[in-house]
Amino acid sequence: MALAAVLTPAFAAPAPQEAEAAQAGASQPASDEHHVKDLDRVMVTARPIPTTAEDLALPIEVLAGDRLDAAKSNSIGETVAKLPGVQSSYFGPGVGRPIIRGFDGARVQVLSDGLSSGDVSTVSVDHAVTIEPFLANQIEVLKGPATLLYGSGAIGGAVNVVDGRIPEARTEQPLQGRAELRAGSVNDEKTGMLRLDGTAGNLVFHFDGMHRETGDYDIPGYAESRRHMAEEGETPDPATRGTLDNSAVRTTSGALGVTWVGDRGFLGVGYSMFNTRYGVPGHEHEHGDDDHGHEGEEAEAGHEEEGGVHIVMDQRRSEVRGGLDDLGPFASLRVKLAHTDYTHTEYEGEVPGTVFDNDSTEGRIELAHKPWAGWNGAFGLQWAQRKFDAEGDEAFVPPSKSRDVGLFWIGDREFGPVKLELGARHDRNRVDVDDAAIAIGRDARDRDFGTTSLSAAARWNVAEGFHVSLGLDRAQRSPTAEELYSQGTHVATGSVEIGDAQLDRETADRAELGFHWHSGPFKLGASIYHVRYSDFIYLADTGVEEHDGPLRVWTQGDARFNGAEAQMDWNFADNDSGSWTVHVFGDIVRGKLSGGGTRTLEVSVPHGDHTHDYGIELARSGNLPRMAPARVGGELRWERGPIRASLGAVRYAQADRVAEHEEETPGYTLVDAHLAWHRDTAAGNGWEVFLDGSNLLDKEARAHTSFLKDVAPLPGRGVSGGVRIFF
Repeated sequence: MALAAVLTPAFAAPAPQEAEAAQAGASQPASDEHHVKDLDRVMVTARPIPTTAEDLALPIEVLAGDRLDAAKSNSIGETVAKLPGVQSSYFGPGVGRPIIRGFDGARVQVLSDGLSSGDVSTVSVDHAVTIEPFLANQIEVLKGPATLLYGSGAIGGAVNVVDGRIPEARTEQPLQGRAELRAGSVNDEKTGMLRLDGTAGNLVFHFDGMHRETGDYDIPGYAESRRHMAEEGETPDPATRGTLDNSAVRTTSGALGVTWVGDRGFLGVGYSMFNTRYGVPGHEHEHGDDDHGHEGEEAEAGHEEEGGVHIVMDQRRSEVRGGLDDLGPFASLRVKLAHTDYTHTEYEGEVPGTVFDNDSTEGRIELAHKPWAGWNGAFGLQWAQRKFDAEGDEAFVPPSKSRDVGLFWIGDREFGPVKLELGARHDRNRVDVDDAAIAIGRDARDRDFGTTSLSAAARWNVAEGFHVSLGLDRAQRSPTAEELYSQGTHVATGSVEIGDAQLDRETADRAELGFHWHSGPFKLGASIYHVRYSDFIYLADTGVEEHDGPLRVWTQGDARFNGAEAQMDWNFADNDSGSWTVHVFGDIVRGKLSGGGTRTLEVSVPHGDHTHDYGIELARSGNLPRMAPARVGGELRWERGPIRASLGAVRYAQADRVAEHEEETPGYTLVDAHLAWHRDTAAGNGWEVFLDGSNLLDKEARAHTSFLKDVAPLPGRGVSGGVRIFF
């Protein structure tokens, strides 16, 4: 109510620069979305200062229009996985988090229109992100530290999904929207989606809904790799060939938003839900004699009733957003507030096991100022609190409360042909742990951290269509609750996971050099970067086998990351035969510990009322685990009149630079194709039919970044098709 009282007297239509951003981004008319051609010119909404991707010195990629339609997948990770420098984790088709330049998990923030998704996908690799990519207008990937904008959890980058669920501007038509129906062969997919946006006087409304059902997906051979079967002494069962059991997914998502838009601002509210049920393929719980309190024949009977492990996740989210423009020396004020209730239950067959609850509230204020001494800029305040609880025999992270507060400023100024971007941010992060939930022999003290991040980037326009950029960053991240307090069997990874309550914050110093050349139909861009980490936090495999699996410990050490990426687009022909474009990209990253010698860790593994104590030696040098492999890919695109088509392939190199106790992963090539026929009506509406093919060579592919790589390959050959309607 206080927010409404402040904003109501001066409601407004957005300022000109905001209107431009809205048309190119979240509030772009649905009927025009498929016409986006030059993604470099799309407005980036992740920054409080309206800017296009082309004009930024910091590295960023944008997916929108036709490219986004072709890339959309079940998970946000798979949707952005073909962008240079970006790959996806994989824990079955229901779970895929973005990996940006080798960084994933708690180092990559996934956002819904600038606010955290509110899930617990960083706690465990089998937890899905609660954002539905099929409902996105555009997706922005910030490569490199995004801590200035989004805090400690974005030290490796951020992915901002722009869905416009709370409108910020009037629509061009009284009612507009889009709908899509599709079906797929590899997993018997059936997906339906509807989005409506409309304006009635000063009220603007939004509605969307999506439902997807898939079955177990097809694979080229057996679920288990030859190496895994040999190690386990198993013989392939012909009856299991060709299908990955327990890989079905069912997802429902929807939202309703209403906004009052006036002459100088807006105030909107929204409510959304996300519900999904997905299997965890290749994943069966193994129980000891005393698991779950069963004994003897009762245990055997109970285990016979258990089937594959599946997860039921439900999230409800309420949001308020408001804005004012032209406030004297300030250009705009934006306020965002979201409250999220999240529940995640793991089932063995029909028996509920561990339950994860997450109650979070996040707020954000952005105050953009008019040019001060030639500097455009914005101040920001962000705060968040999270209450996390896990109950059940396999809750490996104790209940905790987290509180974060951050204050930042970013700005830019042009000095002739050079544009300079600067920024600074300071955060206070606190984690309070439930002492009673900590096992015997564990340190349960609460932790409080301060993190400071600084950034400087320059973009030099050397000549028409050619610029060079240089970026320097210093970013810090505080450890998460799971890194500090993990203390037991982590069933998702089949391991025993032990945290370290003494972990310190980590610091990353990054330098990046890049260039971009655009001449007529030809575009070429490339960059190289180096990241020097102090006290890098990682999950190390100790080589010790506990009864529930290998023992892994959270620890830290100095590390170095070196990488490069490049992409080229060449529209080499545009004539009566159509418009022909070739797209080529490649990326590589290497992550290594940079210390010397070894260190000894004293580790206590809880077992009821006693512990198993180990003295473990860990190397301070060598490769980091599960690093994304190098890739090279290409695509030939053709468009003529209402028809567009493409044929592409991506080669993933063999992952042979592996960490201690980690196995190599063979390389593989994935081939895909897309075909669409679009028609516009005299009334300005449109529709298109499409046909997409994936893994057309039906090759066995195992993602090196996945804990399931030896028991769950990627899907085999698949064809999907359907119809999209724009109105």
